[in-house]
Amino acid sequence: MTVTPANPRAAAQAIDALRRGWSVVLATKAGPLALLPIETADAARLAAFDPAGTAPVLLSAGRAATLKLANQRAAAAPDCPALVERAPWLDFDAATALADPQFDLKTPLKGPYRAIDIDDPNGARWALKLATLAGMLPAFFVLRGGTAEIGIAPEDIEAHEDASRLVIAARAHLPVNGAERAEIVAFRTPEMAGEHVALLIGNPNGAPPLVRLHSECLTGDVLGSLKCDCGPQLHAAIHAIAANGWGILLYLRQEGRGIGLINKLRAYALQDQGFDTVDANTRLGFAIDSRNFKVAGQMLALLGQRKVRLLTNNPDKVAQLQSVGIDVAERVPHKLPANPHNERYLATKRDRTGHQF
Repeated sequence: MTVTPANPRAAAQAIDALRRGWSVVLATKAGPLALLPIETADAARLAAFDPAGTAPVLLSAGRAATLKLANQRAAAAPDCPALVERAPWLDFDAATALADPQFDLKTPLKGPYRAIDIDDPNGARWALKLATLAGMLPAFFVLRGGTAEIGIAPEDIEAHEDASRLVIAARAHLPVNGAERAEIVAFRTPEMAGEHVALLIGNPNGAPPLVRLHSECLTGDVLGSLKCDCGPQLHAAIHAIAANGWGILLYLRQEGRGIGLINKLRAYALQDQGFDTVDANTRLGFAIDSRNFKVAGQMLALLGQRKVRLLTNNPDKVAQLQSVGIDVAERVPHKLPANPHNERYLATKRDRTGHQF
């Protein structure tokens, strides 16, 4: 039996295709599954993809729960994606309203929806994983046995996300506010759309460096959003590392806890409707936290640092680093004052995601 090697390039091509509204085919145990992204496609593309008008809609378990589909036997399995039977009125506009919860209060949802059995739940999970990597809503029109120009397998997605493939691409001295003695190091893989960055502050002194894992936050880091504490945490971390004399800030391209900028803004819209950050993410169909900190472990390993003091309130960061061979000698709390706009956000971190301030 010939085993086809994993192809991370195919996964990169599939992510690009989905972002452009093109269909792709995912190889699953039940056979090829064609996927048309609801977020970026349109009615004309749907008609070309599914002339018979029979393609059902694949949704995440979180979205299915919001729609009360979990009350139906076919969608009752915990954490399992749901498949919604195509009805005559379930056209492209109706599917868009079905997929995007930020419009739930504005667009009365039609129905009733009927959940139908998924022949390969694991294959469906890989499809939704692909949507998350593309920074899109996890919702597709799907056709079993369909075709498309780009075909991928779960192994290709795994290879695309393999942190061990990360390499140092460039480095240079970079004095920054709060740390004039600093060096910036950029990391990437051959297929990565963006780069992760490390800021090495001070000079190694033989002691474990003080390390901060900071996930990219355009709204907080650049625009000064008051809804989160990301911007203040970033600048406070630089100053804390400089005061320590030696350490590393890892700036990770994981906007919105790994769901991407656009989905984060959708989560903001849901927060405006009264949901906290946890419920906003799950209503969108994502995990509470979709970040993978294994890439941070590889960055530290490439920098020759396998024992660190970690500046964090998040025990999951400690656990993930330790799982890839990084010895966390100490967790150093990183607490900043709240403001009237982010008090609920910080309370949610404490009460629902296990942060220890």
